[in-house]
Amino acid sequence: MIRVPNWRNVVAMVHDLAAASVAWVLGYLIRLNFELYSPYDEAIWRDLVWIVPLQGVIFWRLGMYRGLWRYASLPDLRRILIAVGLGALSITLVIALFRLAYVPRSVIVLYPILLAVFMGGTRVGYRAWKEGHLTRLSAAAAKPTIILGAGTAAAGLLKGVGRNPDWHFVGLLDDDPAKLRREIQGLPVLGPLDALPAIAAEHGVELAIIAMPGATHGGRRRALELCRQAGVAALTVPSYADLVSGKVTVSQLRPIELDDLLGRDPVALDAGGLADWLRGRTVLVTGAGGSIGAELTRQILRFEPGCLVAMEASELALYTLEQELGGRYGATRIAYVIGDVKSRRRLEDVFGTFRPTAVFHAAAYKHVPLMEEANAWEAVQNNALGTWRVAQAALAHGVEKFVLISTDKAVNPTNVMGASKRLAEMICRGLSNGTTRFVAVRFGNVLGSTGSVIPKFHKQIAQGGPVTVTHPEIRRYFMSIPEAAQLVLQAGLMGHGGEIFVLDMGEPVKIVDLARDLIRLSGLTEDDIKIEFTGLRSGEKLYEELLANDETTAPTPHPKLRILKADAKPARAFLDNAVAWLEQDAAVPDAEVRAGLATKIPEYRPSNIVRSAPHASDSVSGHVKGS
Repeated sequence: MIRVPNWRNVVAMVHDLAAASVAWVLGYLIRLNFELYSPYDEAIWRDLVWIVPLQGVIFWRLGMYRGLWRYASLPDLRRILIAVGLGALSITLVIALFRLAYVPRSVIVLYPILLAVFMGGTRVGYRAWKEGHLTRLSAAAAKPTIILGAGTAAAGLLKGVGRNPDWHFVGLLDDDPAKLRREIQGLPVLGPLDALPAIAAEHGVELAIIAMPGATHGGRRRALELCRQAGVAALTVPSYADLVSGKVTVSQLRPIELDDLLGRDPVALDAGGLADWLRGRTVLVTGAGGSIGAELTRQILRFEPGCLVAMEASELALYTLEQELGGRYGATRIAYVIGDVKSRRRLEDVFGTFRPTAVFHAAAYKHVPLMEEANAWEAVQNNALGTWRVAQAALAHGVEKFVLISTDKAVNPTNVMGASKRLAEMICRGLSNGTTRFVAVRFGNVLGSTGSVIPKFHKQIAQGGPVTVTHPEIRRYFMSIPEAAQLVLQAGLMGHGGEIFVLDMGEPVKIVDLARDLIRLSGLTEDDIKIEFTGLRSGEKLYEELLANDETTAPTPHPKLRILKADAKPARAFLDNAVAWLEQDAAVPDAEVRAGLATKIPEYRPSNIVRSAPHASDSVSGHVKGS
């Protein structure tokens, strides 16, 4: 079957052959001072009869027509120079072989130079035209754009999106004095970041692209604030971690997200230690369909376990995870198990079938107001009794390590949800022995988790407001879901049994400030979206703590993890009493649930409102109390 050449290739070849003809004729004209006379006038056309086909064969054989002119680059220029050089050499050999003495030597020299200029110039010109460089100055629709940052990311960005005809780049800003008045991809560095408002006004800038993937979150917040002051919209390149992972490229711009402002520096994991612990083993994650549970499964899969068992009570949540991950992940088999952590029979079946060596217990009810009224006993059953039964199955089947996901709400709890998680911590601490090592990890809110305030704010903003905040002074700790999951894994690796690890949550954030950030990131103002205060809900604190008043911590080798110096291990009698209460076969009214929790957890103080923030000396934020 004869293959018909692409029409673009035919046009390109006709162009190059015409360029070869013009270069040969022009070489003669230059040599003869543009006065063509005999015998050269006839010799020119006679030579073109064999020069043009010869040059055409060389072009074709060297693959000159595989690329697109729109993306002409240095490799294409190199191919042109090789083709022109071979053509000039071939012509010289023919002239020498057939002794064509009438051809001036200067023409043989001028021909390849002229041909290379014609072929390379037209390609570069075509690319410049397609990318808008030739028309951008007159394109009224092009949006004046400036880049914040003048490093490698900015250079890569200009290569990737510099051809976008919708943007007219006016320059770059960078705080490095050594870069001032230098150029990147032909664009000048106009000044430091603080000059953005003045330069934006001078050049009519409408868009700023933040090309600082390695900047701290404080640096990103500062850049966004400068954009706000300048009245320009903002986009950002992906984070450094995403770029290094290969998931995205620098040209994949996106809007500024809350993670960019509230997130923290990447977690340094002991990848080797985690791989030694998890590779080839069977790992069980309960609550695998939840925010933390699902992220734990993703993080664990990086370390190539032999089998990952994802256990979840919600069919929809487990189905969603199964659709994301599939049945295998590299060499890892993934088993999706529907099951309630309170069911002894189901737990016996799961543990007996899969024989896990490590368990990450993330299953829990966690919504404070919902668990406080009408659902208090269910919260205690799921969070405390569920932990007991999973722990008993782990002990019975020789699990090496059991990691409980706890919460800052377990500290000096004022609500049923927090008290039930504190009871779960005490159960794990009391059960830890030489065979199965129990570890608890305590941390605060995670950005974007199911049921968290952020998706709620997003929905309220999309509906036009108002955004509802319970109290102008309410504060919470926040970290990203991936960071929380990574630190849970690290704590699980480090734990020897009986410890409660406390994560460095940074500084607490005012929820009203978070609401303002989300409104601004949506391109709106508080004049567009109102903020309303609705009052603290049942069981809700103004602030959260990571340690009780009589608790202190000791450092660990990891800078974001500390070990709680807790009180003595709960006695067996305490466990027996707590389990007997949990396993009673009757519905327990809310008031009795609170009374029962109070007898087991001395620091539990049921209260609808905690009005004062803790004293500065008791604060447990980025500087967790040490011993």
